[in-house]
Amino acid sequence: MAKGYNKGPAMGGGGMMQQLQRMQQQLAEAQAKLAEETVTATAGGGAVKITMTGDQKCREVVIDPELLKDADAEMLQDLMLSAVNMALDQSRELASQRLGPLASGLPF
Repeated sequence: MAKGYNKGPAMGGGGMMQQLQRMQQQLAEAQAKLAEETVTATAGGGAVKITMTGDQKCREVVIDPELLKDADAEMLQDLMLSAVNMALDQSRELASQRLGPLASGLPF
């Protein structure tokens, strides 16, 4: 083996593994926190409200009972679709904000 290529723990090579393990732990902690954080999106002036976690799990769907009195199925479907997609976008943005700094520290 050529000189300088044997980077065992005595030569300083163990630091990279420790750094990766620390980053992996930080990533796991950030993901756990994301599972607890929520975002809420509304459609139809608040008639439909979707709450989603930072790891893209739908936590709550609220439909204003007044909407059901006059709404047809197609309108309700459109409002639900819009609110779910907005909540997903917000959830992805939250995840990007929380996980982005960790990913930028990767040595690749």
